Amino acid sequence: MARVKVIVSYELPSGDRCVDIFRRMDGTFGFEEYRRDAEDPSGWFALGVYSDQIFHLESAVTDAAVNQITWLSDVIAACNLSN
Repeated sequence: MARVKVIVSYELPSGDRCVDIFRRMDGTFGFEEYRRDAEDPSGWFALGVYSDQIFHLESAVTDAAVNQITWLSDVIAACNLSN
């Protein structure tokens, strides 16, 4: 059984970084930033230690992720424009 459920994932257009916003089984939220290298077939790996942070609201976790990951606000804005 999964310990977390990803509720939204944001990826750079280059495809080499992403941020997952997730909900834990206890109802709290968190996020993590990942990176993948084209020459490495092992896939995505975590960049930071963000996943240990606990948030009680989805809006709070998204705000924290935007404040801590410099490129994320531009990707979210682009997603909102395309919707």
